[in-house]
Amino acid sequence: MYKKVASALTLASLFVALGAEAEPTLRFGVDPSYPPFEKKMPDGSLSGFDIDLGEAICANLQVKCVWVEQNFDSMIPALKARKFDAILSAFSATPVRRQQVDFTNKIYVAPSALIAKTDSGILPDDDSLKGKSVGVIQGSLQEAYAKSVWAPKGARIQSYQTQDQIFQDLITGRLQASFQAAVQGDIGLLQTPRGTGYAFAGPPITDKSIIGDGVAIGVRKGQDDLVQKINASIVAIRQSGEYDKIASRYFSFNVYGD
Repeated sequence: MYKKVASALTLASLFVALGAEAEPTLRFGVDPSYPPFEKKMPDGSLSGFDIDLGEAICANLQVKCVWVEQNFDSMIPALKARKFDAILSAFSATPVRRQQVDFTNKIYVAPSALIAKTDSGILPDDDSLKGKSVGVIQGSLQEAYAKSVWAPKGARIQSYQTQDQIFQDLITGRLQASFQAAVQGDIGLLQTPRGTGYAFAGPPITDKSIIGDGVAIGVRKGQDDLVQKINASIVAIRQSGEYDKIASRYFSFNVYGD
């Protein structure tokens, strides 16, 4: 009995309670503009793979999930300011981000890819993108890659707050290409009526020096206990089959990878 009580107290101390009588909570920062990973429904609720996965993690930890909406480009400052406890929002574990936050184990992989008009001839290389306007999300790994690799060779990189804004400007011709997670581009644009006449432009980008080792959950530096608890929950969800059940709602392929 003592061990069970001690374990419960240790777990509860990791999370923020909303009041003296409130249950422990785990607050996730999320930018709900990245379907199918996260989006806002007409009634104001949140939906998507990351949302369902976060709820499963919280259920395993026996805490309440609280979702805090935050623009993606200010996720890390908001985490450091303790606006929430962790980032769960298609947040890739890149070398640059690891300097500022700690990460859990991988929760899935998300290769990035260009989208352009089918007959544009655009490819993800320096010569093809010279003089072309490419849309990226502010603060995203795609922005970091495009600005460090393509911009010095003459590509015009334009940053936006939401992916929908990028798709809109691509369709109206203000952009020649959009650079985002391949799954996000496929489901968010190419599989929709407005994606007619558009396609992936060349192979996906998988440069780990910038793209990272997969998507994970970001946690403030020094929160080792929280990282370990979330990692244990991820393992439990995968072993129980809950992870695959959630993933099957959104993807027809193995989103976890090897």
